[in-house]
Amino acid sequence: MSTRYKCVLLFGAPGSGKGTQGKIVGNIPGFFHFACGDVFRAIDIHSELGKIFCEYSSRGELVPDDVTVRMWAENLKARATIGFYKPKSDLLILDGIPRTVTQARIMEEHIDVLKVVHLICRDQEAMFQRLRRRALKENRLDDVDEKVIRKRWAVYEKETYPVLGYYPKDKIVEVNSLASPARVLDDILRVIVPAQEHHFAGLSPE
Repeated sequence: MSTRYKCVLLFGAPGSGKGTQGKIVGNIPGFFHFACGDVFRAIDIHSELGKIFCEYSSRGELVPDDVTVRMWAENLKARATIGFYKPKSDLLILDGIPRTVTQARIMEEHIDVLKVVHLICRDQEAMFQRLRRRALKENRLDDVDEKVIRKRWAVYEKETYPVLGYYPKDKIVEVNSLASPARVLDDILRVIVPAQEHHFAGLSPE
């Protein structure tokens, strides 16, 4: 790619609400929400990357970081090509990627991270309760299982949380994810609207 996509990362533990908030923000003109899950749902299983993805997933193994980023980059480029995403005017809102420090390093050639919105939760049990409610509402039966929930949290703390340390502290803004949904959205918009305005004007955010 000749240019790097300007973006904001929505970052947080499972159940922090980054997907929900990302979808809401993505409906606002000037923002384009792109979740990592969208990449896997849209993969062509007959393509080169699709076959590699199926090879690992069929064995129950995680897809390697470099393959994940290639899948992500190709999918996003396709959305830009057909006009769903307009890099010159839309601020990219990423959700669920990068998930590891290695992915963050690989993605440097693709993205210019303006801000990282860290949806924090200092009450782990409250977060687990949120995941259980979501599981019942969205029929995610695995997330009803206490062991599955705690395993996801452990994987997040081991592999994903360290990604925060990859980015400069002055780019990271903490938002309380346990506030009301409207309050969380308001706090997020206070961070990303100035970033989008600077991007639209062709400037760098302060």
